[in-house]
Amino acid sequence: MIAFLWKGIVRDRSRSLFPVLIVTIGVMLTVFLHAYIHGAITMLIQTTAHFNTGHVRVMTKAYAKEADQIPNDLALLGTDTLLSSLQKQFPELSWTPRIRFGGLLDVPDKNGETRAQSPVFGFAVDMKNGNSPEWNMLNIKNSVIRGTVPAKRGDILIADGLATALQIVPGETITLIGSTMNGSMSVTNFTIAGTVRFGVSAMDRGTIIADLSDIQAAMDMQNGSGEILGFFRDDVYHMDQADRITKAFNAQHEHSIDEFVPVMGTLRTQSGMADYLDLIDAYSGVIIGIFVFAMSIVLWNTGLTGSLRRYGEIGVRIAIGEEKGHVYRSMLVESVFVGIIGSSFGTMFGLAIAYYVQEHGINIGEMMKNNSMMMSNVIRARITSFTYIIGFLPGLLATLLGTAISGIGIYKRQTAQLFKELET
Repeated sequence: MIAFLWKGIVRDRSRSLFPVLIVTIGVMLTVFLHAYIHGAITMLIQTTAHFNTGHVRVMTKAYAKEADQIPNDLALLGTDTLLSSLQKQFPELSWTPRIRFGGLLDVPDKNGETRAQSPVFGFAVDMKNGNSPEWNMLNIKNSVIRGTVPAKRGDILIADGLATALQIVPGETITLIGSTMNGSMSVTNFTIAGTVRFGVSAMDRGTIIADLSDIQAAMDMQNGSGEILGFFRDDVYHMDQADRITKAFNAQHEHSIDEFVPVMGTLRTQSGMADYLDLIDAYSGVIIGIFVFAMSIVLWNTGLTGSLRRYGEIGVRIAIGEEKGHVYRSMLVESVFVGIIGSSFGTMFGLAIAYYVQEHGINIGEMMKNNSMMMSNVIRARITSFTYIIGFLPGLLATLLGTAISGIGIYKRQTAQLFKELET
């Protein structure tokens, strides 16, 4: 019977072509949107980790309470000792100190007078260590647009957009006006080694990158840092493992009342990421639900149309003694075949589109101009093993629901009326 139904679907295109097309289109959109949303989430997590929180972050208890305000007066001291301890306790992560700071960038003219000024936000990272994870996390070498990476003391990198706005080029000297760890004014001269563009609007508007030792000297933070970031060596955020590491570290200082005791937090628990990621996961399920519902309505209407066209066929089958339940079940089996065919083609086309977007990306830079989130301007899809099968859920479920609803009419057929219908 199954072979007979299969031949009927393949040979009678008027019976299956339109439903297969509907399922193909719906599944294609489902597969692509899943890959696109998953890619956007992955890039958001990756960018947030690289430029903001790391996969885990160690700060003082007092600093953690006001981390968004960058309170460097509450920063970690004795960074070398703490860093060494972290590397021994948790070797599965790469650890690196970092200082976030703000200030006023002053550009002098040839007479030493102020030519231009701009507020800036900066990172102090360990660039003198060739094995520092910062080279990969910030992708420094590949982000340099003009000039070179810092090679000597006092060299910095500046966002290319900011350099263009201030009309400065590599080789010029600029002055950073800020404050020290102790609250006094800090005025330090730097040389622009190069300009960078990270592809993240929040970073490219007014960011400078300096070596950790230079900023430590400028801010009176010898052997100190605002935070120590930990990155998993495969650069993938493992939530459960990060939670275990965080709990193990914080348990060491659980009963301390010292506000400068180090504490650790995970990427998910910082910067509102937990609520944001949960919201995205919820919307992913809603999108799939909407497709299943919409496709079921369309396939229901298609099934009703098909039932009208096959009115005589169904009548003959009932008239010759075939049970209504058997007719109904055979139509459900047909719908499964239609779902499998449509889902297979839809998955194939959806994966093709997703692969193109994964390789080339979609530039949303115009939408991100005033955005403060640490998110890349180029969004790429991400194909996972689940992407290969997710389309079969709405594809099969929608066809079954559509046929199940439209096929109820079979049970309303009156056998006594069949002969009059067949005579006409």
